[in-house]
Amino acid sequence: MTHVHSAEPAARPQRDRPYVPSLDGLRGVAILGVLLFHTGHLSGGFLGVDLFFVLSGYLITDLLVREAERSGRVSLTRFWGRRLRRLLPALAVMLGCVTVLVWAFEAPSLVQTTLSDGPWVLLNVLNWHLLAESAGYWDRFGSDRVFEHLWSIAVEEQFYLVWPVVVLVLARWRHRVSHRVAVVAVLASVGSLLLMMLLHNPADPSRVYTGTDTRAFALLLGALVACYGARAGKATVGGRWASPLSALLAVGLGASWFLVDGVGTEWLFPGGLLLHSLAAALLIGLCVQLPQTWTARALAWGPLRWLGTISYSLYLWHWPVIVLLSPTQTGLDGWPHTVVVCVVSVGLAALSKYLVEDPIRFHARWARGRSGLLVLAALVVSLLLLWLALPAPPPIAIDLTELS
Repeated sequence: MTHVHSAEPAARPQRDRPYVPSLDGLRGVAILGVLLFHTGHLSGGFLGVDLFFVLSGYLITDLLVREAERSGRVSLTRFWGRRLRRLLPALAVMLGCVTVLVWAFEAPSLVQTTLSDGPWVLLNVLNWHLLAESAGYWDRFGSDRVFEHLWSIAVEEQFYLVWPVVVLVLARWRHRVSHRVAVVAVLASVGSLLLMMLLHNPADPSRVYTGTDTRAFALLLGALVACYGARAGKATVGGRWASPLSALLAVGLGASWFLVDGVGTEWLFPGGLLLHSLAAALLIGLCVQLPQTWTARALAWGPLRWLGTISYSLYLWHWPVIVLLSPTQTGLDGWPHTVVVCVVSVGLAALSKYLVEDPIRFHARWARGRSGLLVLAALVVSLLLLWLALPAPPPIAIDLTELS
C-alpha cells in the first residue's frame, strides 16, 4: 500500500521536501484499519487501502512535480529505479518465503492458487487476474489465496507506470506544471468516478472495487493535493479554522470505518468512496500545511509513526500470516488470534525493513544502475523458476459414478 504505503520513507526525506511526521502516522492508521478488517474487528477497515492510495498519489506527485518545476523534465528511469529499489526487495522475499511455506505445509488448493497467482503479482496485474477468474472480492477473502491482498499493490504499480509519463508530457510547460497536472488530475478523477458508477454491480462490486480505472480517483485526488492544496501555503485554509476542520475530517473518516461494511453499504460505490478519498486528501493537505494542528500532532505520535514506517512490509506480510496462522492452525479465535497475527506480522515487517529494505535502498551500490538492472532480472527469473520448479498438486478428481 503504498500502499502504500509505498512512497519514499520519512526517515530519509528528499532534500527539497520537509519531513511531515503526521503522514507516517496516517500510514500507521491505514495499516491498523486493514489489520483489524482482515481479522474481523472493523467492518470498514478496508478503507485503509483507500487512505494508502491517496497518500501514494500525493507523495509521488509531489516528487514528480517538484522535479519538473526544478528541471523542466522528469527522469522516468530514475523514478522507476527508485520505485523498484523501494518495492521489489521486500516483495520478492515475501513471495519466495511464503511460496515455499505454502508448498511444504498447506493444502493442495492453496498450493495451486499460490503457484498460479505468483507470476501475476510480478507482472503487477494481479487485480485484473483475480477479476478474470470471476471470483467475488468480498466472498473471496478466505484461506484459498495467500497473495490476493496484493491487488492494491498492482493498482499502485500501474499508476506508477502511467502517471510519471503524464507529468513528463506536461513538464514541457515548465512554469505551470502544477496547474496543468492539477487539471488533468481533476478530469481523470471525474472519469474514474463515472466509470465506477457505470460499471457498479450492487450484487458484486468487485469489478469497481479492485479495478485500476475505477479506483484511480483516490490516487488522483492525492495528486491534486500535491499540485495545489499542500503547495499553496497557509493562505489556503484560515489558521484558526485549520485545527477544527482537520479534527472534523479525522473524526468523519474514523466514523466511516465503523459504519460501512462493504457490500451492505449501498452508497459506498456510487460516490461514498470518492467522498472518503476527498476527505483523506483534505486531511493530508492540512497536515502538510499546518503541522501544529491538534490532529497533526496526534498523528505524529511516536508508536503510530513507527508503525507507518513499516506499513509497506506489514501490508505484504499480514495476509499470508493470517492464512498460515489461521484459527484452525493455532486453535485461537477472536482477539487472542488477532494479537498473535499482529505480533508475528509486525515482527516480520520490522525484519524486512531493517534487514532487506533499508540496506538495499540506502547502502547497496550494486542495486543501482546497470548492476541493479541485472540483479532485478535475476530476482524475477529466480522467482519464476521457483514457481515453475515446485510441482503443483494434481487436480482434485471427481468420481462421477458416485453422483448417480
